[in-house]
Amino acid sequence: MKAQAVVFTAPGVVKFQEISCPEPGPSDVVIDITHSWISNGTEGSFLRGERLAGDTAKAPGDPEPFPIIAGYQKVGWIRQVGAEVTDFAVGDFVFAIMSSVEGMFDNQFAGHVSPSVCAQNFVHKLPPAAQEDPEAYCGMVLTQVGYNCGMRPRLEAGELAVVVGDGLVGQWTGQALAQRGARVIMTGRHEDRLGKFRAGGYGRALKVASDGVDEIVALDEGPISVLVDTVGDARLFDAYLPHLKHGGTIAAAGFYGLEGFIEIQRYRFREIAFDLVAGITTERIDQTIEWVAEGKLDTKSLITHRFSVEQAAEAWDLIESKGEPVLGVILQWKSGGKL
Repeated sequence: MKAQAVVFTAPGVVKFQEISCPEPGPSDVVIDITHSWISNGTEGSFLRGERLAGDTAKAPGDPEPFPIIAGYQKVGWIRQVGAEVTDFAVGDFVFAIMSSVEGMFDNQFAGHVSPSVCAQNFVHKLPPAAQEDPEAYCGMVLTQVGYNCGMRPRLEAGELAVVVGDGLVGQWTGQALAQRGARVIMTGRHEDRLGKFRAGGYGRALKVASDGVDEIVALDEGPISVLVDTVGDARLFDAYLPHLKHGGTIAAAGFYGLEGFIEIQRYRFREIAFDLVAGITTERIDQTIEWVAEGKLDTKSLITHRFSVEQAAEAWDLIESKGEPVLGVILQWKSGGKL
């Protein structure tokens, strides 16, 4: 079957074009997409040719990973269900992750494509309110990474948590930690993003030029119980180690490429726990959807730009050039009326 997709055809080249998808199988659903959310960091890495798939970094000698359809999060209406699908029906409004495509470097993991052929285990039910506010739910994979960053670490209410990075994952991490009663400090380099965190009442937000250690220590808030790295800089772990509580937690949510190695012996006798928190689980996405519906996680205020999907190349020009402050970027596929 034919579909429309946002395709990275070469490093830095974005095209909106027709592609081919496999015919849906008995356990697949077909979804007409209304909105998809760009993952600036992950997809940007794919656009630059830095990854082969997921968290697999491109090494010297590897093939060029193009063409590819990046992305992994969207909402839309189910238009077709396979004979073995029992949890969904035609007309359901759902959140979906990966889609199957043809003719790409990676044909199993495609995001920005409509109609989308999705295995039913990559599809999630949404509350009725999502039909009226689809944008709030079209980034649930990335949102659940932030949820995971905030929920996994060992933490007691009132303890100090430091979030490095003011991007989307950092924002949702800070929100989740605040829900747990932590004293949250976010560090970053973008005053517009830090201002959003402060405005939400989730904690302090400091603009820093480097790793932020000196600025955090100067506040004299006590030992750090949780350190969350959302920027992918493994050097932060050693830099913050002297200031971590004995038995504290480091949550690593960044992409570390071929350089993400640490000397574990340094952390052994401090009994530091490491949480690797960038994955996806069905249960966690459902929990994240529930938190958004209950107002525990805010997604809408983080959307700074909306583009029609035909303008995907313009969206990426903005994201890569940073010509103006940009955070959450939504692609709008259609008006979204029920089928």
